[in-house]
Amino acid sequence: MDYSRKRHIVKAITWRIIGTIDTIILGWALTDNPTTGLQIGGAELATKMILYYFHERAWYKLKIFKDNSSRVRHFLKTITWRFVGTMDTMFLGWFISGSAEVGLSIGGLELITKMTLYYLHERAWYTSKFGLIKKEPASLSKEE
Repeated sequence: MDYSRKRHIVKAITWRIIGTIDTIILGWALTDNPTTGLQIGGAELATKMILYYFHERAWYKLKIFKDNSSRVRHFLKTITWRFVGTMDTMFLGWFISGSAEVGLSIGGLELITKMTLYYLHERAWYTSKFGLIKKEPASLSKEE
């Protein structure tokens, strides 16, 4: 089996919906301002979709695991994505709220909420057949 680019795009969209809702809730809770939460979440729609797509493509091209269904692989993807995502969220939270403390707080809380949500998202996508490409077996040539 191989994965289509369409699968990676749809996977990025579903993750972004989950991640954005989480960021909006955290931003709102930490600033006591729903508008700030929505602004941070809205900014992430652009930055995270792009970053996530390239993260997916990079992991697809990495051939360090013989078994793409490996829980260890999914765990390591979770760690690398969370690093990239947390840095982005901290910067956006700081920039939009004007407070480094808010940016760091959102980033810190996301280490817990988003890693858990991402791991569950990754496992759910592993069970999905959407966007899988069946590889045709090589034809056998008859020697005459």
